[in-house]
Amino acid sequence: MNIAILTDTNSGIFPAEGQAHGIHVLPMPVILDGKTYYEGVNLTAEAFYKHLEQGGQVSTSQPAPGDVLSLWEGLLADYDEVVYLPMSSGLSASCRSAIGLAEEFGGKVQVVDNHRISMTLRDAVYDAKALADQGQSAAQIKQALEETAADSMIFVGVETLKYLKASGRVTPAGAALGAALNLKPLLKIEGGRLDAYAKVRGMTKCKQKMLQAIQALAQDYAAKGWPITIGAADSHPDPAAGEAWTAQVAALFPGCDIQYRPLPFSIGCHIGPGAFGLTVSRRLAR
Repeated sequence: MNIAILTDTNSGIFPAEGQAHGIHVLPMPVILDGKTYYEGVNLTAEAFYKHLEQGGQVSTSQPAPGDVLSLWEGLLADYDEVVYLPMSSGLSASCRSAIGLAEEFGGKVQVVDNHRISMTLRDAVYDAKALADQGQSAAQIKQALEETAADSMIFVGVETLKYLKASGRVTPAGAALGAALNLKPLLKIEGGRLDAYAKVRGMTKCKQKMLQAIQALAQDYAAKGWPITIGAADSHPDPAAGEAWTAQVAALFPGCDIQYRPLPFSIGCHIGPGAFGLTVSRRLAR
């Protein structure tokens, strides 16, 4: 069957990359002071984080149902089925909304909720494309991805507690204490939940803790015989920061092709600029 693979920019895949690899991409809306922009289309990381640092109103939104339906209908004019991989249902209502909308398509649209975002979602999208190229149906692809949903992890080290305080994830008192003690929170995203993992003094030690955690998890996955991908990510507007971080990760995993992508704005608006991330994913197809 001819199957379309569709995701959104929360995967870190932007339209140009998607077009080059036969993947369809839905840009996510970002609202700055009441005006709507689209990630990867008309809003750069530099402009986004500058607006955030200057205290502007920033929020992300799910795509309009009409836009999603129109996109699916357009794809089904050219394809037999659609596999749609939005961001995790644990982080946004867009996945649940899409599942409800898909009920009207008689199984031709399969919405995958494998509880991923950023680099781990990107890995799942490329797995979906490879499985489709191997001849699997949309329903089979959905089943395979959801059965392995828990086999990934994201760690994020945050430079400042300012934005976590603004989003209500840290109390004002906790943010003040953390700033006084130079505490850098290390967060994890596992199974679609954003949770605290550790608090470390200084960003250097935070990165070391993150690298140790990913290394242990990668060894555990490898012991199970799973192919894996290690990814580096950040919320830095300066590309040089991402290059340096990727090189540091690569030094710990010699011979491993470390992929880099910026963290999506749906995470960036909560953690602010200056954060670093690491991901590990079990892969179904390479």
